Amino acid sequence: MTTSKEFVLKASCGATSGIVASVTSYLAGLSCYISEMHQYDDEENERFFMRAVCRIESDEFSIEDVRAGFNEAVTRFDMEWEIFDAAKPVRVLLMVSKFDHCLDNLLYRHRKGELPMEITAVVSNHKDLRPMAEREGIRFVYLPVNKDNKPEQEAALLDIVRETETDLVVLARYMQILSDTLCQELHGKAINIHHSFLPGFKGAKPYHQAFERGVKLIGATAHYVTSDLDEGPIIEQSVQPVDHTYSPEKLVSVGRDTETVALAKAVRLHLEHRVFMHSNKTIVFR
Repeated sequence: MTTSKEFVLKASCGATSGIVASVTSYLAGLSCYISEMHQYDDEENERFFMRAVCRIESDEFSIEDVRAGFNEAVTRFDMEWEIFDAAKPVRVLLMVSKFDHCLDNLLYRHRKGELPMEITAVVSNHKDLRPMAEREGIRFVYLPVNKDNKPEQEAALLDIVRETETDLVVLARYMQILSDTLCQELHGKAINIHHSFLPGFKGAKPYHQAFERGVKLIGATAHYVTSDLDEGPIIEQSVQPVDHTYSPEKLVSVGRDTETVALAKAVRLHLEHRVFMHSNKTIVFR
């Protein structure tokens, strides 16, 4: 039985009266102090979302006790809910290719205690970033991918995810398209960073395309991975103003900054259980 006393509750159900009263009354009965609560009523889809941070203030009860009776307390709402131990870091696997800026930023923020996660491994289709991972004492797994071995390498990746009990996969500029099968396996558990404020320039050299079009904003989009390439539910977006004086190389530099910011924010929001996926969008309680 866990000794932690703080937990995060995420819940959603059809919108109706009495939801908050039922949940808070149940929590109060188990000596739970609610230190933070957010709620949102999606009127268009008639769906209710709620996130609460709670602390158990009695030695008589535990997080498992809260979980054990929760279904009965909310049974009439047909509620989807999860309770997360706030003291337990999320287990995260990072995937990279050759670009190092997103990985470097995530490792730095993790080292400084900004991201409540435990990194289970760094997986790459290239060896370039092995030293960066191993300097941090993190397992590095090399899985080279080509058109002939992609199914086998994706199966190997899933084996690593299961072996390490990974909760979240972060594509920190992993330059391979995931198969539909892998996207389905990682549904809601994989975040990608896209080098554009979506929708944006597709194909090779996006910043050079942006330069040719004289863009005035450089952006990046962090989203959940789906089989629709770069069309997954958006978690976070970041933009920076630019002008006609920016060369393609300078746009690339600015782009790196926006990518690191957007990805780090999206990962933190997920780690803190602030994101709900609903259809092809997200509800984010900041």
